[in-house]
Amino acid sequence: MATLFLDLETYNETPITVGTHRYAETAEITLFAYALDDAPVAVWDLTEGAAMPQPLHDALGDPAVTLCAHNSAFDRTVLRHRFPQLALPVSRWEDTLVQAYAHSLPGALDELCFILGVGRAETKDMHGHNLMLMFCKPKLKDGVAIRASRHTHPGAWERFKRYAGQDIEAMRAVKKKMPTWNSQGAELTLWHLDQTINDRGVLIDTDLVCAAIKTVTREQKRLAAAAKDGSGGAVDSLLQRDSLLKHILTAYGVDLPDLQAATLERRINDPTLPAELRNLLAQRLQACTSSTAKYRALHKAVSTDGRLRGTLQFNGATRTGRWAGRLFQPQNLPRPTLKQTDIDNGIAAMKADVADLLAADVMALASNALRGCIIAPPGHKLVIADLSNIEGRVLAWLAEEDWKTDAFRAYDQGKGHDLYALAYAKAFGVSPQTVMDNKNHGDGNMRQIGKVMELALGYGGGVGAFLTFAAAYAIDLEALGEQAWAQISPAIRLQTADAWDYAQERGTTYGLSERAWHTCDAFKRLWRNAHPNTTVLWLALEGATKRALSLRGSTQACGKLAVRADGAWLRIRLPSGRCLCYPGAKLDGGKVSYQGVDQYSRKWTTLHTYGGKLVENAVQAISRDLLAANLQPVEDAGYRIVLTVHDEIISEAPDDPRHHHGQLAALMASNPPWAPGLPLAAAGFETHRYRKG
Repeated sequence: MATLFLDLETYNETPITVGTHRYAETAEITLFAYALDDAPVAVWDLTEGAAMPQPLHDALGDPAVTLCAHNSAFDRTVLRHRFPQLALPVSRWEDTLVQAYAHSLPGALDELCFILGVGRAETKDMHGHNLMLMFCKPKLKDGVAIRASRHTHPGAWERFKRYAGQDIEAMRAVKKKMPTWNSQGAELTLWHLDQTINDRGVLIDTDLVCAAIKTVTREQKRLAAAAKDGSGGAVDSLLQRDSLLKHILTAYGVDLPDLQAATLERRINDPTLPAELRNLLAQRLQACTSSTAKYRALHKAVSTDGRLRGTLQFNGATRTGRWAGRLFQPQNLPRPTLKQTDIDNGIAAMKADVADLLAADVMALASNALRGCIIAPPGHKLVIADLSNIEGRVLAWLAEEDWKTDAFRAYDQGKGHDLYALAYAKAFGVSPQTVMDNKNHGDGNMRQIGKVMELALGYGGGVGAFLTFAAAYAIDLEALGEQAWAQISPAIRLQTADAWDYAQERGTTYGLSERAWHTCDAFKRLWRNAHPNTTVLWLALEGATKRALSLRGSTQACGKLAVRADGAWLRIRLPSGRCLCYPGAKLDGGKVSYQGVDQYSRKWTTLHTYGGKLVENAVQAISRDLLAANLQPVEDAGYRIVLTVHDEIISEAPDDPRHHHGQLAALMASNPPWAPGLPLAAAGFETHRYRKG
């Protein structure tokens, strides 16, 4: 099958930061670079007024020709707006950016060229970026938009055309060098569905967006004025981090390490700080809520028909293949802190421009209302369902922790106990009913500890992981240490004492008291004792990975997984047939290393991994595959998917009894053929305005 490689250059006064779909509505195509298979690259200059070249017209019109672009969503969407008569179906497209993400490579074309060793003659001209800035958007001069063109800069324009052609050559070169394990067959079909969902988009309540921006802007000004007045004019802006930190140090002698939310929340509740300082920190916390940026992003990115498109990046979490959020980041919406009735009333108040009369904390209200910007179109409803505790279920199934998979099934049938209660009961040797009695008639600490244990300890995590999740659920570890110590057996206490000495040597006590640290370490050991097969899986997968790297070309079985290293690639085959990919993998001083993007520096570098982390990658990838496996059946049943958020599907369906959340949940909880015996469950609800279930 022939492949047409293509790349568009465009001009638009609207910035690309508004998102592809909003940008494409007013974009002008200036250059159209293309090549059929390995044929020489041609560039059609649309600014000259010439008709589309016949070879290009024939290739676009031939349904047997595959269309390939780098970040094809941009080219495909612009083409649909500029040449609607071409009617190029999504099913004809392939994408080298998506192919890169599918194999844990970065998406930028120049980075791919460098990593894959594509020669300079085949790579992008490094001057091309400056030419793109010159010809693809206007330059402001004295407030007037000035456009550069082939008429104003003929020499640079010719170089720009050559640059457009080099993009095609780079794309062809990297496509040949990248593997295709995860970008063909079912995964390619899944990406085509993903593109359909992105093109469909979600309907946005633009009245709410505008009202929220107005409300938030006014509140920020009020907070800034209050801060300035309260500081005697020393604080000009709550948004200027460095000057605010300097003022706090100078005026109060308090040296804060940063102004992150966790730091502010902790110090706001510190009674030793002066009241005026705590008030200033509270004002900063309110002023810097992420809702402001998200509402503005929504306002800019919504298409003229009121729908927001392009919010999902397929394989955006490049290691596991999960979807990542784009534009207003629907994957990272803040958790609600208000009751839903208060949120609904607050939305009405913001629309009526009286939010300050209803809410004591207007910024918190705006943050809570973000989900509500997504609404159902007339005559429809949002039908929403979420896979229940999917990572916990997958981990138990993968590790063959049979007591736990049986417990999930019993719970789903209404015969068993809540799994967080069961986790605590199993670790401490008490009955699950004791934990539930504590939840219903006591302080609820037992179940809460069980929840933190489940979330923090499944992938080899220790005290640090427990501390992180305990903070998220507002568990006071110092108080917990005093309360729980008596329940811990002498044998476990002895083990934690030895570990404490080692932690002190390494400096990993995390600022905890000895008793609190001992307690967290004890919880870790109790959880592992209750999950013997899971702890074996961490060691087994790390061992299989090291054997595969030592014996390249051989497949090492590890339960439901298989590990293999070929050339520079390490792969862990998942039950679905998809692979976790680790480029540049090798044994480095007995440790497993690979090449990847550092989550902090965002640079391509050498990373290290271990058994627990490999299991975490596998569990999250399998969880993604379970969601993906049922997307098409959900669509076929009449639920038009408009968004996925983690393990949740948001769909539009006719507002009638035939479509309901029970049916959607049942579809989502259907086991694919490759996951027999995995206990799946889902739950959902119906609404006309998106909310947390």
